Amino acid sequence: MIRYRRHTERHYVGRMGWLRAAVLGANDGIVSTASLIMGVAAAAAAPDEIVIAGVAALVAGAMSMAAGEYVSVSAQADTEAADLAKERRELAENRQSEHEELTRIYMARGLDARLASEVSRQLMAHDALGAHARDELGISATTRARPIQAALASGASFASGAMLPLLVVLLAPSAALMPATVVASLASLALLGVVSARTGGAVPLKAAARVVFWGGLAMAATAAVGSLFGTNVL
Repeated sequence: MIRYRRHTERHYVGRMGWLRAAVLGANDGIVSTASLIMGVAAAAAAPDEIVIAGVAALVAGAMSMAAGEYVSVSAQADTEAADLAKERRELAENRQSEHEELTRIYMARGLDARLASEVSRQLMAHDALGAHARDELGISATTRARPIQAALASGASFASGAMLPLLVVLLAPSAALMPATVVASLASLALLGVVSARTGGAVPLKAAARVVFWGGLAMAATAAVGSLFGTNVL
């Protein structure tokens, strides 16, 4: 009797849910907080005012990111649940029609009619709803929406990212505040790009260049606004 080992190979796609939220949160935490600090500092604000602005950006941003991620991913989860409920009803009401539908899907992927029908029959005998969720709807355990996980990853990563420019404000001399914030933030963005690319199996240099470019552009634009108006931009 042939025995097959359980499939244990791990792929990058399994990390998509939390990785996307974590990278987005950390990137936004660094860019938005550093940009706000640059704008406020360029408007000749007092050191205490810059610190307050940075703390407010960290708290508000982390809560906003977590809440926004939870709401958006929950909407995706609701849609998935509705589609699964509909598929469950269709399986209960007309199983033969669902078998034929799955057969046509496999035929479109290259199987001949007889083999497609047999594959459909065996998969439906094992887990009919799972087979239709995966091959008809594109829903699987790997890619399924997880609102709480996404919200926690997004909020925590935003706070972690925002802490860096805030620490620069607390530790750097007032005269070096702006250049120190720029250097530390761009270096952190580059590191974030490399780490996220390696975690997701992408090209590190390309990811780092992308986040550094847009982060630097955001900080430059906000600093220009602060300098132009010469007032607190909050």
